[in-house]
This record gives sequence, C-alpha cells and structure tokens, in this order.
Amino acid sequence: MDLKSLFSRRQEELVGMDISSWGIKVVGLSGSMEQPVLDLLASARVPIGHIVDGKVIKMNEVAETLRSLLRKNRIKTTKVALALPSSAVITKKIMVQADLSPANMEAQVEEEARQYIPFPLEEVSLDFCHLGKNPQRPEMDDVLIAAARSDRVQNLQELVELANLEVGVVEVQSYALRLAAKRLVDIHLPGRDNAVVLLLKVGASRTLMQVSVGEAVVYERDQAIGGDQLTQRIAAHYSFSNDEAETKKISGALAKDFESSVLAPYVSTTVQVLERGMQFIYNSTPYSKVNQIFLTGGGAMVPGLAAAISTALQSPCTLINPFEGMSLAPQVRNNLRLQEAPLFIGACGLALRRFSL
Repeated sequence: MDLKSLFSRRQEELVGMDISSWGIKVVGLSGSMEQPVLDLLASARVPIGHIVDGKVIKMNEVAETLRSLLRKNRIKTTKVALALPSSAVITKKIMVQADLSPANMEAQVEEEARQYIPFPLEEVSLDFCHLGKNPQRPEMDDVLIAAARSDRVQNLQELVELANLEVGVVEVQSYALRLAAKRLVDIHLPGRDNAVVLLLKVGASRTLMQVSVGEAVVYERDQAIGGDQLTQRIAAHYSFSNDEAETKKISGALAKDFESSVLAPYVSTTVQVLERGMQFIYNSTPYSKVNQIFLTGGGAMVPGLAAAISTALQSPCTLINPFEGMSLAPQVRNNLRLQEAPLFIGACGLALRRFSL
C-alpha cells in the first residue's frame, strides 16, 4: 500500500498550486496563520480539455505551461501543495483503540479502510489523521482516513516532477477551501462560532456548495453550473468562438444588449440551480437557514450574481477576497491578479497548509 500523504507533515517552504480545468494558480505565503504575508501570486490558463476534473490529460502541454509560469514569475520554491477534487477522494471518520503505537494504529487503520474503499488497497494512496479522543467513548480515538486511487496522485506528481518540483502535500480540495474560508469567517463573523456558513465556489464548469458550522463541514455538494456556461451563452448569442467569447467576457468588451440578453438569463439560471441545491442541503441537515453566504471562485465575479443569490436564498451574500487581512509583500502590491482574488481561494487554502500542520 502506498502511504502517500493526503494530510501531510510540516513543510518549511511550500507554495499552494491549484490545478483545475481553468489552468494553474499559485500562491505563496510567509509569516504565520495569525499574520500571513502574501509573497507570490501567479497564474496561467490552459486550453479547454487539457485538465479535466483535476486530472491532467495533456501532460506535456500542461507541464510546459507550468515551466513557463515558474520562469516568468521567478518561482524558486520547489515544494508544492496540491489538491485532488473531493469526488476523487474517499474520506471516513473511524474509531480505533486509544493509545496505540504508531505501527499498531497504522495496521488498524489499514484494516478498517478495507471496509470502506471499493478498490484493492494496492491501488490506493491512503493516509490518516488523528483527531483525538472520541467524546462519547474516551477509550477510543477518532481518526480520519482519506484514500484516493494511486493513479490520480501519480498524475499530479508526474506533472510537478516534469517542472522539477516536489510534492509536499496532496490535500482534499474541499479541505483546502475550508481552511481559506475559516480565516474569513473569523474576520466577518467574529465570536459567532456556531454560525451556519455557506461557501459557494463558482468554478469553470461546477459550483461547490459547502455548509460549515464552526470547524465542521456539515454538508457538501457540487452543482453543474459555472463560468463556462456564461462563455457558451456569449459565444452562441454573438456567434463568437469559445476562445473569443472568453476573452470578451474577461475584458467586458461586449455589446449593449449583453446584460439583458445574456447576463441576466445566466444569473437567473445559476440562482435556480443553487436554490435546488439548497433544498437538498436543508433536507439533509438540521439547518433550515444559513447565516452568511461567501461567494468565491473565478466565476463568482459576474456582475449582480452576489445580490441575486442573497435575494433568492434570503441570506447576506459577500464576494470574498481570500487575501483579506493579509499583508502584501512589495513584489505583489501592484500585481494585477489581485483584482481577481476570488479566483485564487483554492491556491490560498493550499498555501495556508504551511501554517496548519
């Protein structure tokens, strides 16, 4: 069994690298969790189809994009934190006998894992994280196990090795997002440890809906809606290619009828999908309302989206900046990418792992 770290150990030098269908986003932090400093902010797009659901399909092409990104931004740190999509990782909280030796705990975790993982363990990358004593059974310890197909981990490892980098952490994407969002909960909702918070990460093709209370994620689901759908609407309405539509969308160079003919229907459809998703959440948890909605991701910066979501879901909705409350190093103060801060929440959460281990 390949015990690659899905939780990892402390790294002295580590940058967060978010690899998605959009492309590659990199964040580097220094300082501490309490007083982080943003040192590095960089990104590079890749063509549609080069990366699908966090898996690199066009390895050589994406590796060259990554090498170019490293050269252009003079990135010297060699260890990176990566993430697998939640759909590619099986997580399960189990109980084991307290006070086991590390070797015995590893053996028991492996035995327990066989019950929950529908693949031969020889084909799996497995790790576990000790959570402490079980509140109801003090003679037992809670342990969180995480497992992914080894080929998914090796896919990311191959990419970074082609760029002469080293994998320091392989994280679960939703955990990295939660780490980044938790900082913002502390900033926006101080002292409200039991607030029900909905994180909406609007990506290129999917939107993650993550509900958390305090430290715990109580529900999570993906919705098949994202920024690519707006690009496709623009392309169809104005007879553009997808690449041309994406460029026009980013620059805002669109005709006067864009808001009424394209943007408004897209926002309406997005809100309807999210409303249906919230009904699933309400039916599956003890909660019937969220106290705060955090909107983030590259597709979140659509004009009017936050206000429409707030109205439909009847909760305040804020477009969040994952770097809020951080100091900016001189080399990033004038970085134009700061205007697209929500795009970097995944990379930010991965970069924060430097402080959280």
